[in-house]
Amino acid sequence: MSVTLLPSNFDALVSEAVQTFWRSRSSGSTGQEGGRGSVIGGKNLDGFVEVTRAVARHCGVPAKAVFAKGKKNLTLPGYFRPHKNWDALIIWNGRLLAVLEFKSQVGSFGKNFNNRAEEVLGNATDLWTANAEGAFAPTRHLVYEGPVPADPRPPYLGYFMLLEDCEESTKPVTADAAHYPVAAEFREASYADRYRILCERLMEQGLYNAEALVMTERPPDDGSTSWRCLSPATDIRNLYAELAGRLLAAGQA
Repeated sequence: MSVTLLPSNFDALVSEAVQTFWRSRSSGSTGQEGGRGSVIGGKNLDGFVEVTRAVARHCGVPAKAVFAKGKKNLTLPGYFRPHKNWDALIIWNGRLLAVLEFKSQVGSFGKNFNNRAEEVLGNATDLWTANAEGAFAPTRHLVYEGPVPADPRPPYLGYFMLLEDCEESTKPVTADAAHYPVAAEFREASYADRYRILCERLMEQGLYNAEALVMTERPPDDGSTSWRCLSPATDIRNLYAELAGRLLAAGQA
């Protein structure tokens, strides 16, 4: 039996989510530079929450298992800190199946790249340590009722970055250090390539199950949008195919 991991309209859903991102930034700017108002409101990446819902439905996961609204619904306990608010959780039959984080960056690349790198590293370290300490065991999940399933498999952890595709993000950037040489692959890498390397190495080291880096240009006057991925490993299709495989496997239990 042939199984299609992703919905047939997956690329169209991503394109719609990219369009929602730019439209939300524009409408939510409220006079603040760069659409800061809509960033604070957390609306820019809502389209990718809908992509997540569509993939979950395609895999037979009920809508009530996908949590994407409400601070308490998106909070998981930590190990090095009390808790962390994620962007989407999938909890089915008492099991924490998936945890997803959505981020974006438009402009200010030099200022924000290191902050994003430190954040994504810290979040993964905290989540995996908390998981190893039993923080997500069904008996400790206050929402879950019913028999406790004995399943030691850890959750899926995915990270998504939407990056503005422009000259500033794609031109080579010098990287120097006084005492020890910077790794060769970073010396003339653009900020886009730095993000690609970051995402690929986080997966290589097992800190994330899948990561996606989507590049998108500011829309022209006609409002059309486009997007691209820099490598097969960081393709958004791969991120959601990995998630779909995990959800389909859970449905067979």
